[in-house]
Amino acid sequence: MSNIDKQALRERYSPKPVPKCHICGEEMTIQRISASRITYGCTGEGDDGYFKFGRTFADEHYEKSRVTVVDVSDPDVLALLDELEAETGYREGAFIACNRWHDKFRETEDKLECAERRIAELEAREVILPDRKSEIFWPGDAAEFDILGYVIAVNSAIRAAGIKVKES
Repeated sequence: MSNIDKQALRERYSPKPVPKCHICGEEMTIQRISASRITYGCTGEGDDGYFKFGRTFADEHYEKSRVTVVDVSDPDVLALLDELEAETGYREGAFIACNRWHDKFRETEDKLECAERRIAELEAREVILPDRKSEIFWPGDAAEFDILGYVIAVNSAIRAAGIKVKES
């Protein structure tokens, strides 16, 4: 249902305003109600208790000012329209929230893919550590292991693979 249809229904089923008297301009009062027909009439009397200008006799003023309005207002239809608008607003809000979550999901999915690629890159690196049995680390008569030289060689190999080494 379009907004134009809803607005037309709202106007059609809303209560009609009380008409003004075309003679004296005062708000008219209900004189008779029959089903959906409401007859308004003006007594011609102002707020001060005196009759307004243009009033000759009460009956004459009443006869000239009398108006019958067909009132088909229905509060149930208006309540249903309000519920429909509230439901539409809820759906729009849910749709917006769904789109936001979808966007966040896409962003997170992209970050996850980048992280997985980076992890794969890092796991593909191979660090070749120097052989501890090499003559380089057993100087002289080979009775004592050169641990400092070995640590330096290991750190160099790790750095060569592109991994940072933090020394304490």
